[in-house]
Amino acid sequence: MTIATMALAWRLILYLFAGIAAGISNGIAGGGTFITFPTMMALGVPALQANVSSSVGVLPSYIGGLRRFRHQIAPRMKLIRQLIPASLLGTGLGAALLLWGNPSQFRSVVPWLIGGATLVFAASPWITKRLGAMDHHHPGRLRSLHVGIFVVAIYGGYFGAGLGIMLLAVLALTLNDDIHTMQGLRSVLSTIINLVAAIIFVFRGHLVMGAVLMLLVGTLLGGWLGTLLIERLSPTTVRVLIVLVGVVTTVRLAV
Repeated sequence: MTIATMALAWRLILYLFAGIAAGISNGIAGGGTFITFPTMMALGVPALQANVSSSVGVLPSYIGGLRRFRHQIAPRMKLIRQLIPASLLGTGLGAALLLWGNPSQFRSVVPWLIGGATLVFAASPWITKRLGAMDHHHPGRLRSLHVGIFVVAIYGGYFGAGLGIMLLAVLALTLNDDIHTMQGLRSVLSTIINLVAAIIFVFRGHLVMGAVLMLLVGTLLGGWLGTLLIERLSPTTVRVLIVLVGVVTTVRLAV
């Protein structure tokens, strides 16, 4: 018996554990989609269905980030409101490209999406450090912020793995905030983009409902565990494990 043909009960248990792992990952270092998406594909779910189901299932894992950075988020609510239109339009466009496109075409680009997102995620500590030292006083930076958020939101609506670090890169390039404030903004924008995508996918996507329900429970539990483990479990360790999953998944899908 292969993993893709195992009994439904065991598949649901695997979805639950994948959700818990993804929730812990998002609570500590991000990258939870690198766990849920490959798990669903390993269980025989087609790439398009795995993508939309994973996008809906990981939503609860963002609650921890919103709570952790709530003091940094509050003073920047005006900016968040200004960025909502770009986030909504970009996510809607990305989701439309995904749902109205050819599923086999999406399947062919998945290895590139996973591989590229894995590289960005692996380099995120270096990217964050380098961007944090940049001069942010360029006159067009606010306009660039809106354009950047719109472009990243398109990616989030279409795929979403590595969304957080891409948002962080745009914020670091265009704002003069400290890293904790940018992390708070990233948490809010990630939640908005994923929530909008999830709503679209619920009404128009082809969800694997059993998997989605298990992921919702698992990521909620995992996100709570992540807040407990963040002081004990090294983010570097979590990041290395996620990168390994991303590399293995990329190679497996490519060949």
